[in-house]
Amino acid sequence: MTTIAEPRSRATRKTSRTNAEMIGWIFMRASGVLLVVLIFGHLITNLITNGGVHAIDFGFVAGKWAAPLWRVWDLLMLWLAMIHGTNGVRTIVNDYAEKTSTRLVLKSILVLAAVVVVVLGTLVIFTFDPCPPGAPADLLPSFCKA
Repeated sequence: MTTIAEPRSRATRKTSRTNAEMIGWIFMRASGVLLVVLIFGHLITNLITNGGVHAIDFGFVAGKWAAPLWRVWDLLMLWLAMIHGTNGVRTIVNDYAEKTSTRLVLKSILVLAAVVVVVLGTLVIFTFDPCPPGAPADLLPSFCKA
């Protein structure tokens, strides 16, 4: 007769009134569905309707981001993808890191990396100016008025 060993026990944690894991689970499902819509919209717009991958260059991005819709679209895609991915990796860290200190270090690095990417991406989306004032005319793209 074979006996199965008892599963490892984790340190008990205090539970709060709100179930954070359930909220995370619901967020993962909802953000996953929304990300599918956002990503396919992004791919269809960039690769099918506007001349394919060969048409994507600095001017294409500048023209696309001239409309606020596409800035918000890309911002929402960035934020949702980073939060969704970070939450998924956090779950993996919780499942496989045995020591509490290891979990803490890995999740701290994960959150720091996610925050840096989200902040830098958001800055790029909102501060992007293809024709900055005062720039030398020879450095500006051809569609900028000198």
